[in-house]
Parts: sequence; C-alpha cells; structure tokens
Amino acid sequence: MTNAGAMLDTYPKQRDGFDRDLLAECIEACFACAQTCTACADACLAEDMVAELRACIRLNLDCADICDSTGRVLSRQTDYNSTISRTVLEACRAACRACGDECTEHAEMHEHCRICAEACRRCEQACDALLSSMG
Repeated sequence: MTNAGAMLDTYPKQRDGFDRDLLAECIEACFACAQTCTACADACLAEDMVAELRACIRLNLDCADICDSTGRVLSRQTDYNSTISRTVLEACRAACRACGDECTEHAEMHEHCRICAEACRRCEQACDALLSSMG
C-alpha cells in the first residue's frame, strides 16, 4: 500500500466524490512526476546544449510545481471542494501533456527526458482517470 493510500485509510470520516484507489494513485503519480520533472530540469541545466533545452526546462519546472500543488490539494479531504479539485486536475493533466510532449522530443538524446516523459504520461493518465471517475 502506498503512503497516500494508507493516509486515506486513516481519514476519520467517509469521503464521497472520489474512487479511493484512483485518488491514491493520482496523489502518488503527482508527487512522483513533480520529483522527476525537477530532476529532469536540473539534468537539462547540466547538459552542454542547455540553450536548446530552455523550453524543456521551463516546462519541467512548471509541471513540477503544478503536480506538487495538485498532489497537495488532493491530499486534503476536509471540506472538499469539487470545483477546485477538478480545476487542479485539469491543469495538471494539461501540464503533464505539454511537458511529456516536450521531453519526448529530446528522449532519444537524453535519458532523463525519456524518464520524465514516462512520468508525465503516467500522471496525465492518473489525472484523467480520476477526473472521469468524478462524473
């Protein structure tokens, strides 16, 4: 069981609105993607061709911030607001799609970009699945 799942299990009140497993998976994917994007941006900065990776670095950093915020918002269960949750999930899905697309362009040359693109795709899919479950 993940930490997110374990924490959701300890919540003292019953929560409606989310599939518990999809919620836990999405929280974990958001935090994993935030870490991976941060590391990818740092690796891009260490590359000799850093100027050509400027857009990738920017998208990595934006995606990392959005994923981190989404994971934090989704981790809060008290006085849940569906509009805010839906909005951050949509933003996260869009950021992951854009970052994943950009990293895919560099994946053949930079392994860190390939790994990051995969993390972005997993997070995008987790956000999409959770959004779909919300109805």
